[in-house]
Amino acid sequence: MKVVPLGAGQDVGRSCVLVTLGGKTIMFDCGMHMGYNDERRFPDFSYITTSGDFTSRIDAVVITHFHLDHCGALPHFTEQRGYDGPIYMTPPTKAICPLLLEDFRKITAERKGETGFFTSQHIKDCMKKVVPLHLHETVWVDDELELRAYYAGHVLGAAMVYARCGSESVVYTGDYNMTPDRHLGAAWIDRVRPDVLITETTYGTTIRDSKRSRERDFLEKVHNCVLRGGKVLIPCFALGRAQELCILIESYWERMGLAAPVYFSAGLTEKANRFYKLFIGWTNQKVKESFVDRNPFDFKHIKPWSRDYVDLPGPMVLFATPGMLHIGTSLEVFKKWAPDARNMLIMPGYCVAGTIGAKVLAGAKVVDIDQYTQVPVNIDVQNLSFSAHADAKGIMELIRQAAPRNVVLVHGEKSRMSYLKSKIMGEFACPCYDPANGELLEIETGRDVRALMSDQLFRAAWAGEQHRRTDVGPITEMPVKGVLLLGEGKRLTRLLDPSEFDLDDVPVVAAPPPAEQRSEDAELVPEADEQPATVRFSTRKVFDGDASAAQALLKSICQMMPDTPNTLADQQAEPMSVVLGAGVEVSASLGSDDVAVPSLLISWPWSEEVLASRVLSVVNQIL
Repeated sequence: MKVVPLGAGQDVGRSCVLVTLGGKTIMFDCGMHMGYNDERRFPDFSYITTSGDFTSRIDAVVITHFHLDHCGALPHFTEQRGYDGPIYMTPPTKAICPLLLEDFRKITAERKGETGFFTSQHIKDCMKKVVPLHLHETVWVDDELELRAYYAGHVLGAAMVYARCGSESVVYTGDYNMTPDRHLGAAWIDRVRPDVLITETTYGTTIRDSKRSRERDFLEKVHNCVLRGGKVLIPCFALGRAQELCILIESYWERMGLAAPVYFSAGLTEKANRFYKLFIGWTNQKVKESFVDRNPFDFKHIKPWSRDYVDLPGPMVLFATPGMLHIGTSLEVFKKWAPDARNMLIMPGYCVAGTIGAKVLAGAKVVDIDQYTQVPVNIDVQNLSFSAHADAKGIMELIRQAAPRNVVLVHGEKSRMSYLKSKIMGEFACPCYDPANGELLEIETGRDVRALMSDQLFRAAWAGEQHRRTDVGPITEMPVKGVLLLGEGKRLTRLLDPSEFDLDDVPVVAAPPPAEQRSEDAELVPEADEQPATVRFSTRKVFDGDASAAQALLKSICQMMPDTPNTLADQQAEPMSVVLGAGVEVSASLGSDDVAVPSLLISWPWSEEVLASRVLSVVNQIL
C-alpha cells in the first residue's frame, strides 16, 4: 500500500492524503492552508501528474467534513485543474460545504481582489459531482473498491472513512473527537483491523483537563471582563465550537441574569439552526430529546452582529468568524479592540502557524495585519482549549478500537508526532510512520483473505473442535479444512465444505515450447496422452436433479460471454453441454452412481487456458 501526504504531512492545514490500495487510488480530503495567501495554500497536485489528467489517476475523492482545511481546495481541483471523478461526503457536509466555500470566496476574491480564484459557478459545478455517503452504509465506487463511513464527532457531519479494495484496507480519520460535548456525540469505529490507520495528531501530546473545569474557567473569565466594562472577542468557526460555546453562554446568562449583550457574527446562526434541525440524527441524545419541546439553538440572549456595533461603548461579548483571526469579521474586530487592555481575546481552538491567531498566542505585542497595517496587542489574550480534536488519550483509544496493523500520523506538528509515535509503537507494538508532505510511504500489507464460511463447514468445524477440546473455556479460534472459492468484485470470497465444491485432480500438462524453439510451420497439437484439464463444481443448490435448471445455467454462461463463439445455437434438443471458443466444454451432470451430487464439469485443453479462466470466473459469479 502506498501513502503520500500532499498536505498535513508534519503540518496542520491543507489536508490531502493519497492512498493506493489494491491498485486503486483515493484522495482523502482536499483542503487549503490558512497560513498562506499564494499558490502554497493548495496541495501540490503536480505530484499526481503533470499532464493534468487527474480523473484517470484518482478513483475517488473523499471529504471527511466541511472545514476549509479539509475541503477548501475542492472547487480548484475539480473545476480549475480538471478532476471529473466521483466525490464522496456525508449529507451534512454536502449541505454546509458550499456555504463556507462561498463565504471564503467572497472574502478572497471580492474584498481582497485576488484574481484566478474559483468562482460561485465553480462551487456549484463541483457539488454536482458529490455522491452522498451515509453512516455505516457500504458504498461501492466500482466492482472492487468499497467505502464505509463512521461517526467522528468533531463537527456536524464529520466522518471517519474505512476503504477496502481486495485484501487491503485503510481507515482515514479526518478530524475526530473521542469525548462527547453539549451537542455532538463521541467518535467510534468497529474493530475493522485495517492494514493502515491514518490519524490526525493535532493535540498528540496533550491530555486535557476535565471539561467541567474548562467550562467554569471560560465563564469566569468572560464574566470578569464584562464586569470591568471590557469587550470579549471569541473567534470561532460558524458551525461546531460556536454552537457549543453559545449553549454554554446562553445557559450562564440565563442563570446569572446578566444584561451585557452577546452577539454572533456572519449571519450564519439561522442557517446553523436549520442544519442542526435537518440533521438532528447527527447530534447527541440530549439535543434530540430537547428538540421535542424546543430548539436548543434558538438563543434568547444571543443576537445577530452588525458592523456598526464595533465602536459602541460598554461591555459586550462577540462570537466572530473565522476562528484563526486570518480574515473576516474576527480580524476586523480584533484590529479595533486589540489596543484596549480592558478587552479580552479568548482563543478556543487551534491556530495554524502563520495566522494572526497563532502570532497572538505566541505572545506578539505587535502584529502585522498586512504590509500596511500594524496593530499593538494590549488586549488580554487567553487560550482555553474547546477544540473538538482528540487529545493523546483519545487517539490511543481510537487505535485500540480499530486495531490496525500500521499507523500513519498526519495533521500535526512534527515535534508532537515524534512523541506520539514512540508511545504508539511502545503500547501497541505496531509500526508507526509520520511522513512529510510529498514523501512516499510504502507499507507491506498482509496476505490475509476475508472469506464467508458456509453453514455446513462451520457446523462440521465446530463439532470437531468441541469433540477435540478437553477444557471448558470459550472457543476463540479453531482450525478449519475447506475449499477457498475466490470472489470477484462485490462477490465475497467463500470458504466451503469439500462436499459443496469438488476439484478433480488436474494432470500436469507440459507448457508449450518457447517461440524461438518452434519452426514457422509447427502446429501446437497436444500429444495423444495429454488429457484436458477438468474442474468439477458441485451445484446442488443451483440444480438438484432438475434438467431445465441445468440447461438455464448453461444458457446464462453463454449470455454472459456474448463475444465468445459457442455451440448452443447449433444443438437441436435442449443441451446438457456446450462448447465455448475452440475447446472449453461445459457440461452438466444431474448425478449418477459415479457422481453423488449434481455437478458442472468444465474441461479445456492447455491451449485454451485464457478462455477457461474467463469461463471459471463467470461460473464463480453465477454460483
